[in-house]
Amino acid sequence: MLRKEEKGYGNRFIRAEDVAQELNVSKPYAYKLIRQLNEELKAKGFITIAGRVNRQYFYERLYGAGKGEM
Repeated sequence: MLRKEEKGYGNRFIRAEDVAQELNVSKPYAYKLIRQLNEELKAKGFITIAGRVNRQYFYERLYGAGKGEM
């Protein structure tokens, strides 16, 4: 049976495990980053999910993706 991520449903969000691996940081620190990013999204009026962050927002905030910086 395929997981939701493998079906494409969970592709919009990145989990703490993936953040930790992507940035080569500990899992607790990845959760801290996700909390910070989710606080920013909440302040902008978005609904957030604990332990996950919108993948596009993650890349925009950490790498400047979509702003012509890459």
